[in-house]
Order: sequence, then structure tokens, then C-alpha cells
Amino acid sequence: MSAVENLEPMDVVALRRELHAHPELAFEEHRTTALIVGQLRAIGLDPAVLPIGTGVVCDIGVDVAADGPTIALRADIDALPLTDQKSVPYRSTVDGMCHGCGHDAHTAILLAAARELAAAPPTAGCVRLLFQPAEETVPGGAPRVIASGVLEGVDRIFALHCDPRLETGTVGVRVGPITAACDHIEVTLHGSGGHTARPHLTQDVVYAAGRLITDLPGVLSRRVDPRSALSLVWGSVQAGRAANAIPMSGRLRGTLRVFDRDAWDAAGPLVEALVDELLTPLQVGAETNYTRGVPPVVNDAEAAELQRVAVVDALGPAALVDTEQSMGGEDFAWYLDTIPGALARLGVRAPGGRAFDLHQGTFDLDEAALGVGVRYTVALAHAALAATSQAQRPARSMT
Repeated sequence: MSAVENLEPMDVVALRRELHAHPELAFEEHRTTALIVGQLRAIGLDPAVLPIGTGVVCDIGVDVAADGPTIALRADIDALPLTDQKSVPYRSTVDGMCHGCGHDAHTAILLAAARELAAAPPTAGCVRLLFQPAEETVPGGAPRVIASGVLEGVDRIFALHCDPRLETGTVGVRVGPITAACDHIEVTLHGSGGHTARPHLTQDVVYAAGRLITDLPGVLSRRVDPRSALSLVWGSVQAGRAANAIPMSGRLRGTLRVFDRDAWDAAGPLVEALVDELLTPLQVGAETNYTRGVPPVVNDAEAAELQRVAVVDALGPAALVDTEQSMGGEDFAWYLDTIPGALARLGVRAPGGRAFDLHQGTFDLDEAALGVGVRYTVALAHAALAATSQAQRPARSMT
């Protein structure tokens, strides 16, 4: 048994700092998984590591064979391949990795909420805790978690995500789409290359890359309903090294984000066709690797109403705020393709303080938000169980 499995129960701030100091990337979250298992065992629960090797599932409440409802609470546990640029005692101890998206907070909050729920187990049903690996990858870890069977018999599922745009003490709730679909695009270009003095004798992959960079997003905007809010943004361009040589290959990488589910379903074939159309006059060869990522997160209306009830019950009416749809992607969407549920936004910006953007090495949060998240999560578990009708439930099993 590792040292982290032997730890005594930690408060939510200590948990978050321990996780922040020891980040792990997708499907490599072994230390994090051991910490979660140790903390859950320390409060008398019986967690199980997911079959994929990282991540944890654990039930609180009635036996899984009983007739009561089951609701699931999900936290993501992986970090990002970013260098931590903060000067804080809990700064990442791992070069090139940090929790730049708040997953350390999500995990700490769910662990602290589990302690409260375990101390007074719900009598109306079962709470299933899901600590999910690999949210930051495309495709994410959620499909593999779902394939392991942990959603069998679950009636609703909920998640919470840090939002530095919202002040500490608030929780943002929204019915319907709350995130966008997000896919990855990689285009590899091939040509004969040659001297920049004689571009007419080459297939100029640099010029071709430039055309794709500017024209492909523009053409897409004329081929897709603008109400779908489709956005293609390039994040990486690589071609050549010498100023006077046209290279033989180049590569573009970027993300395509879109709000509308139908537009998302059609985007891949459309992008591949448009790449070929744009490059045909240039006689440059191309291979388009279009990777489907995640669909939009679409919050169920009844589940979102339960979130509102929990916010008001736990924190008061002033804590409940609306939240806009984000262009960010979130693989929690895959759970909502299977069962109803909702994602909420946790305000993590100190009132009047600086907002640290997500996915940056400078990201940090107001740790007072952690306790807010715990109170909301516990209230949500009770509200969701109380509202879930036993008459509408399927038979429950868990693998």
C-alpha cells in the first residue's frame, strides 16, 4: 500500500493542495487514484479502481441491489501538460504538468462531500461517486468509464466545474447546452519542395498552409448555419526551417468547436471535402486527420432545476446565478448521451480579485470556493435522491 493510501482523512483545502502539487496526465493518474482510494477507505467506504487502471467508483447509501434511486456525482482527476508558473507552497512538483483547469478542486470537493454523506448516509437511495480519468484528452476518458458499466442503474448524473468568471460563493446553472462540441483537426501537406527563387516549379506547401489557415474557417462560415456558432481555430503550424527553401511537408493542427449537435455530426466530412477543394488548384497533397472529440453538454431541465434547489438550500438565493454557454469542450457530455443530468459552474474568483483563465500555468482559485462546492454537492445529492421517482427506475446493477 502506498503512502497516499495511508493518509488520514484530509480537509478539502489540504486535499486540493496535495493534488495540485502532484499532477498526473490522462490515464496516468495512479498516485491520484491511490489517494482517492485511501481517503474513501479512511471514512469507511469500499471504493473500487476502474477497470481501465485509473479512476475510482464508490457507492454511498443503500445496497446496490435495493430498489431506491441512484444518482451519480462525477469529478475529473487528470492534469494538463503545462508548466506551473505560480509561486505558491502547493506549486506543482512535476515538471511540465499542472492542474490548470481545476480538476484538483473538483476531486477534493467530491472527496469532502463523500465524507459528509458517509457520516449521514442517505436513506432515500444511493450516491455513486465517479472519479474519472482523462477528461483532457480527445476523445476523453468518459466513453471508457461508461463502457465499464458504472452507469447501469443510475438515474441522473451531475458534475461541477470551476469557473473563474464567477465570484466565489456563486454557482452557475443553465438549462440546455452549456458547452460546445470540440473536435481536433490535423492536416499534413505534401509537395515536391524547392528553391524559393522558383516557386512555379514546386508544390508550395507553405502557401497552401497559409490558404488553409485563412480560407478554411471562412469557407466553413459560408457552408454552416451561423446559428450553429461553428469556430475553427488553428493552434499549431509547422513547415520548413530555411528562409530560402520551400519545404516538402507541413502540418496544421487546430480545434473545431460548435454549439449545434447536427452541425457537429456533419463537420468532419465537410472539413475533409473543403480541404481537398481548397488545395486542388495548388496541386498540393494533403492528409486530413479529423478526430471526433466530445458533443455539447446539454443539461436536462429537471436536473438543472435540482441544481437550483441545491444552491438555494445550501447557499441561499443570492448564490444562484445564470451561466452562459461556453465554447469549451467537456467529455461529461458522453454521460448525458446515456442518462439525464447536468453540469454546473462553481465560482472560484475572489470578490474583486484577479480572474485566472483556465488552461494556463498561472491558473489558481480562491480556496474559499472549495467549501462552497462541498455544501452545494451534499445538498444536491439529497435533493436529487428525494426527487427521483422509484416507480420510474430501471433495475440496478454495477460492474
